[in-house]
Amino acid sequence: MSTPGKLIVADDADALAQAACAFVVEQIDKSSGTFRMALSGGGTPRGLYTRLGKMRALPWERMEFFFGDERFVPHDSPDSNYRMVRETLLANGAQPKAMHPVAVDGTAEDAAARYERLLKSVYGSDVLMIERPLFDLNLLGLGDDGHIASLLPGQPVLEERRAWVAAVPKGREEPRITLTYPALEASKATMFLVSGSAKADALRKARGGDASIPAGRLRPHGSVTWFADRAAAA
Repeated sequence: MSTPGKLIVADDADALAQAACAFVVEQIDKSSGTFRMALSGGGTPRGLYTRLGKMRALPWERMEFFFGDERFVPHDSPDSNYRMVRETLLANGAQPKAMHPVAVDGTAEDAAARYERLLKSVYGSDVLMIERPLFDLNLLGLGDDGHIASLLPGQPVLEERRAWVAAVPKGREEPRITLTYPALEASKATMFLVSGSAKADALRKARGGDASIPAGRLRPHGSVTWFADRAAAA
């Protein structure tokens, strides 16, 4: 079973950010009550976050943000996803209802457990239900090796189906904390943001449901929309 979803191709990075921004705003407009969104790290979403952060008319007072993954580094580290979000989405004075960074003190395993408790508290249950999404929108990137969030190729976390959040001690220079498949799949809408020719093969495999890469194993419960530049979509 594959999850190809809708593919939207943009000419360049600016057009990609513009199209993705319009989609996020559309999802917010369709929602009522608190709008919960899981954010992606890396460089690709910077343009999107910067655009959103400048939109003063958005209903920030009902927007709540979470993180799909985080590097286990201090929040002021250049490698921190939270720092990147502060420097883009929050740089122009946007004040959302809540921003939930992943803790980076103690051990990675303890930080993952605390983030899982936070998600369960917000969700109001210890069990995810298909008819009640955890997020309204989940933004995911795609690595050239096919990873999403920090579900890295060859790591035991790919087999995790009980925990919502897990530590990933190996696979990269620093440990990471990631939402697992069950939590990532529990979204009303999922959007991918993909840029660069190095990711073209991973994009093709992911949209085809190729289980040889982590992205190809994701089975979102809601709608799926892919935003890619021409290099990635080639």
